[in-house]
Amino acid sequence: MAIQKSNTSPTFAQPERVTRVALYARVSTLNGQNPEMQLRELVEYAARRGWQIASEYVDRMSGKYEHRPELDRLWGDCRKRKVDAVVVYRYDRFARSLRQLVNALEEFRGLGIEFVSLHEGVDTSTPNGRLVFGIFASIAEFERELIRDRVRSGLASVRAKGKRLGRPTVAVDSVRIAVLRASGRTWTSIAQELGIGEGTVRRAAAAKNLLQIAPASPLLSVSRSSHFDPPQTFVSGGAHFAEQGRYRHRPRTGQ
Repeated sequence: MAIQKSNTSPTFAQPERVTRVALYARVSTLNGQNPEMQLRELVEYAARRGWQIASEYVDRMSGKYEHRPELDRLWGDCRKRKVDAVVVYRYDRFARSLRQLVNALEEFRGLGIEFVSLHEGVDTSTPNGRLVFGIFASIAEFERELIRDRVRSGLASVRAKGKRLGRPTVAVDSVRIAVLRASGRTWTSIAQELGIGEGTVRRAAAAKNLLQIAPASPLLSVSRSSHFDPPQTFVSGGAHFAEQGRYRHRPRTGQ
């Protein structure tokens, strides 16, 4: 009697993937609050969902700071894919503004991490939670547009009054820069003596072609027995500088 072989291969049950969750709590040091109340509710919620707690993050500082030690550590672990979900007690415990919250949710979505705010009942792993996130994103975009419009209106008002926008103009003596540079001074020392930035000195020198002048140039060196009358206007090039300037020989006393 022939034995018929079965074509079906045995199937093995795939192990269920455990969701690793990060719990974040924050209290203000000024109010004497205790984070244990927040952590207790967060731990109970993770147990009801069957999630494994990867780590707890607790900051004891004001929420006005966007960068906090434990929050920064949480972001580091999220970017290293050490957690699958983040649970917070309330929105204001996590983000300082709606825009920061929306930006955080956008990054969580890009990392494939779910976000749960316990007392607002928002869970981005559910359709309702994603809907709420979309509403928040629209409100944040509306706020950005309002801020942009206010900035534009303020700039237009300043221009209408004839005021100049931008950094103030710094008066630079290019002739003195040339003399100091020719005497062997470095750009840094020239900037310190004139009381301006080194970048400003270099830009002024480039505008007058002074960068071509090497330190201690024989063409521009002035001896002790000579006096140099600087020109009123500087023309580019070391040779032009020598032509524009006038050297007067001072007779030495006692000769």
